[in-house]
Amino acid sequence: MTPFGSICDDFNVYANLTTKLDMPTRREPILHFFESLQRTFPKMIDLDRRENGDISLEEEHSNGDYRWVTIESRRLCVGYVNPPVLEDVDALTEHVLEIAPYHLDLSPLDAEMLDVVFSFDFMYAGNHDEVVAEALATGTPLENLLQIPNGRVINFEPSVAMALDDSLRLQCRLGIETRTNTYQIRTGQFPEAAISVYFTVRQYWGKQPFHTFVESYRNQRRIAQELVDSHVLPNVLRPLSQVISAK
Repeated sequence: MTPFGSICDDFNVYANLTTKLDMPTRREPILHFFESLQRTFPKMIDLDRRENGDISLEEEHSNGDYRWVTIESRRLCVGYVNPPVLEDVDALTEHVLEIAPYHLDLSPLDAEMLDVVFSFDFMYAGNHDEVVAEALATGTPLENLLQIPNGRVINFEPSVAMALDDSLRLQCRLGIETRTNTYQIRTGQFPEAAISVYFTVRQYWGKQPFHTFVESYRNQRRIAQELVDSHVLPNVLRPLSQVISAK
């Protein structure tokens, strides 16, 4: 198991390749692409076309961990929910990035950016923003502000983006998404929902040092894991998990 299984309720790693031109919409290239995927990953059998036009191929969700690939209008997305090991994510993602240019006519000239995302979901029935503030603002200069008499936190979704090279074309971003609204706070009725933590490593295309999407993915995945292990896990995930467990 990945080291994140004991920290959060769901862990997902995915990659998004964003294009400048529209993705193919004809049946033949899309079916050939998905059929090629099935030969390597035979459990990916659930083909679906959503109302917005996105087309996805997924494994069954019954076991809690599953692979998925989605073709959007200008984006190819591939991910693994609750992967047993990160090497399983790499096997899927690298295979998709290897065959997609041939089946979907993708070209580096057409690429806008490649994202590698680690996402972590924490299920909680209560004020999400209050929990995030307690976990991440305690002991900081913001703590005094959050202790205003009769004050209640109604939005606390910290986000930070940083450049990782001199050209500013390799970036990382940490974002937290809460799902509490003011109606729930007024009534005190909180359904169980996910607090999501996203950590993204983004490579803008065009002047990148990598010749293929797979090469860039390997570099971005390595950077993402290093930064999650050294910064996100001890300073965001563990404090958030500890506060939720104490509630």
